[in-house]
Amino acid sequence: MANNAGIWHTTTLQAAQNRPASYQTTTVVGQKRTIDKIQSTSTGGGTGKQPSHFQSASTLLKGPPSLTASAIEYTDDQPLGPSEYTQRREFASTPRSTQDPSLSLGHAIYGLPRQLVANFSRLGIKSIYPWQKHCLLGPGILSGDKNLVYSAPTGGGKSLVADILMLKQVLADRDAKAMLVLPYVALVQEKVRWLRNIVQDLSREALGQGDKDDIKTWARRPDKDTIRVVGFFGGGKVRATWHDFDIGVCTIEKANALVNTAIGDCSITKLKIVVLDELHMIDDDYRGYLMELMATKMLCLSQQVQIVGMSATLTNINLLKTWLQGHCYETRYRPIPIEEHLVYDGKIYLAETTSQLLKTATQLAGVTEPTQSQLQPTRVVKSSPHREFGDPVLNAVVALANETARSGYGALVFAGSRAGCEADALLISRVLPTLSEADPLIQEKRIDLLAELRSLSTGLDRTLEQTIPCGVGFHHAGLTIEERDLVAKGYDDGVLKVCVATCSLAAGINLPARRVILHNARMGRDLVGPSLLRQMRGRAGRKGKDEVGETYLCCQRKDLESVVDLMHADLPQISSCLISDKRRVQRAILEAIAIRLATSQETLDDYINKTMLSYSADAESIRKNVRDSLADLEAMDFIAVDEFSNYQPTRLGKAIVASAFDPEDGVFIHNELKMALQGFVMDGDMHVLYNFTPVYDLGGTTINWRVFWNEMEQLDESGLRVMKFLGLKPTVMNRMLHGATLKETTPEEKDIARRYQRFYLALQLRDICNEVPIHRVALKYGSPRGAVQTLAQTCEGFAAGMIKFCEHMGWGAMGAALDHFTDRLKAGARSDLLELAKITFVKSRTARIFWDNGFKTVAAVANADPRELVPVLMQAQPTKVRLETRDEEKYAEKLLAKAKVIADSANRIWQVQMQQELDDE
Repeated sequence: MANNAGIWHTTTLQAAQNRPASYQTTTVVGQKRTIDKIQSTSTGGGTGKQPSHFQSASTLLKGPPSLTASAIEYTDDQPLGPSEYTQRREFASTPRSTQDPSLSLGHAIYGLPRQLVANFSRLGIKSIYPWQKHCLLGPGILSGDKNLVYSAPTGGGKSLVADILMLKQVLADRDAKAMLVLPYVALVQEKVRWLRNIVQDLSREALGQGDKDDIKTWARRPDKDTIRVVGFFGGGKVRATWHDFDIGVCTIEKANALVNTAIGDCSITKLKIVVLDELHMIDDDYRGYLMELMATKMLCLSQQVQIVGMSATLTNINLLKTWLQGHCYETRYRPIPIEEHLVYDGKIYLAETTSQLLKTATQLAGVTEPTQSQLQPTRVVKSSPHREFGDPVLNAVVALANETARSGYGALVFAGSRAGCEADALLISRVLPTLSEADPLIQEKRIDLLAELRSLSTGLDRTLEQTIPCGVGFHHAGLTIEERDLVAKGYDDGVLKVCVATCSLAAGINLPARRVILHNARMGRDLVGPSLLRQMRGRAGRKGKDEVGETYLCCQRKDLESVVDLMHADLPQISSCLISDKRRVQRAILEAIAIRLATSQETLDDYINKTMLSYSADAESIRKNVRDSLADLEAMDFIAVDEFSNYQPTRLGKAIVASAFDPEDGVFIHNELKMALQGFVMDGDMHVLYNFTPVYDLGGTTINWRVFWNEMEQLDESGLRVMKFLGLKPTVMNRMLHGATLKETTPEEKDIARRYQRFYLALQLRDICNEVPIHRVALKYGSPRGAVQTLAQTCEGFAAGMIKFCEHMGWGAMGAALDHFTDRLKAGARSDLLELAKITFVKSRTARIFWDNGFKTVAAVANADPRELVPVLMQAQPTKVRLETRDEEKYAEKLLAKAKVIADSANRIWQVQMQQELDDE
């Protein structure tokens, strides 16, 4: 662009700071402050500038001004002496394999190879629980002849049952494929690492060579005798195909697309087992219906595909059993028992069972007549002299976390918002020992963790810089993925004793704790649901580390009645999401017709009868919904009816299914691309970037119209033409700037609002592609760093769908342009750096500094001594760091280790390039 769009415009930032109010195009309840505002408030600054990080180790050792946590004491009728919490307690252990030989994984009944049993043992799993044995030995389960639905509490060992069943199938047949479906990217990545450890050194050499059609596939793979585990998720541009993995670990969307492709090309015959984890999400209003569609397709196949569904929060499991025509199993067993508590007005009430906890909460709320013996608290949190702890709920949260950490255990605190996370983490860190008081080994590890965080492209977060020396971290979506991973690892390794997280962490990642503390049990303004409450509590207790888990629900008076209702509430009954939205039925029908699973009225009826919808609604309403959906699909030109009354997918219908779009989104995308092809603006970046910005809602896109206006004023002629082409008017933006709102009552108004949203997000993508660091983009647009990173990754996945759409529609040039910008977005760089950006750790700013220092090719990096790369990496750090001599040496060691990884990565890429050159000669 003429004005160099990659530059961070000071004028925009100043204008945004002068007018911080933003106006949104959709209603968002409980709007949160930006992370930058939170940090400036927490640290006493308000400039919005990036931290300088001129902080030496002596400053870290000193830490922020200390506070004293309130003491937690027993009530008068309790025995004197140390708290029972500080003493290890004995519980009856699970029967061992010496008592019951069939609890050993090596028992002949399970038929697992010795190497697999050894791998499990190496990872700490030497035997199974009795419930796992009974579940695995259910009728037809181990043989794969019967489907299975089972429910067990969080931490009860659900995953091991599914792992054994998948590995049994894959080890029985060289051609066999298994698929594990998980709801979140973080869980997919974690599970891929786990399964790769499980299958290490396993060989299938004795299974023969497979069928003739597959010999070439195996010959193409040098690891043909190993079990290959591959992760599929939206943010990655995974090149692996159905033939290149044995166990595919997928997000819901990727799994559904993979199944569609496999049915379409007939490779589905190799699929032997599908595991649906977190099966309760099948009635999730946004994504759950895709799980239902996947399972329905499996039930429609002529071959046997074992479907295994599991969850910790299933209620009407018999409905799922009937639908999937399988075996069901339920258990409430937990290897680590949980003690539950209610904390109110500084008093801690113990409940051995949930019913007692409910009774206590009911009496506190005045619902029933109180009795002195039942209401007597076991312990009391003393009031605090510090004004920071004037709120009794906050005072209890800090005191409980302090007690846990000082006793040597891990505490997981759930807060209702990102701002709450950081505020709680700061206050908890101020009552814990400073870095100088910590064990020397822990000191070293915490300084190492700070160095790793500092070496990230975003630099060291100001709040983490204050909390980590005291052993406290926080984890929320406002942090980048790299920051969240480092914090989670630090907590899991015991470097951090307290992790404060948003409620969504309970479902998104596996971080168990000795003590789980719920700060008001809210997510934003709303009380959490019973399923999420159970998942949060389920994080208490670490197998192999703790003998007991503890949960503390800290609530205030105004919430008591709501808390009582929440605790009394049963888990929601699962039902089909297809019943609530006709568009989902349209997608279900379109997918079945596009992949030729249903082509006639008879086969379509059979398909619909195998959905969970057929067990959740009356037959007549389903028939009417199907008739209306078929008419709508035909009107939208997605399907056609031939002379034999059979259904055929149109080119557009196939393109929408191949790209995994919803039909409604597909209509909008098709219209946008058709319009673009008539007058595509090729002399700039904005039109391409706009076209691979997602069309669906990204969590309620909030537009800062002041920033938008300033960016518009700095657009070059090409960018302004794109705006005009899309119908985005400066006059409308000016009205929005002065407090107006975009109307979204008609379909046309909704489309216009969607275009403003997409263009605003495309401006952020433009900056990323032009090497503006993520933290700068976040600061410029007033968004959390993690939100900007999520936007970039979501766009990568969406662009992959757009490319497929263009290919199926015969728009190859458009697809090639989108593909190029996907690479640029992933690299965060301009075109000249794309080759360098393939190297591990070399992205965006780092790639540019490598280029500027003469390392302009992969070969140049591959042939460099890693020590030569350390000064370059030092230049690439986002801030200048003044460290003492000892810490400077440690920092250099970290960078040297990073340089070695970079050099190794470059060598591997270079070798592949040289081999390709030889093959081409």
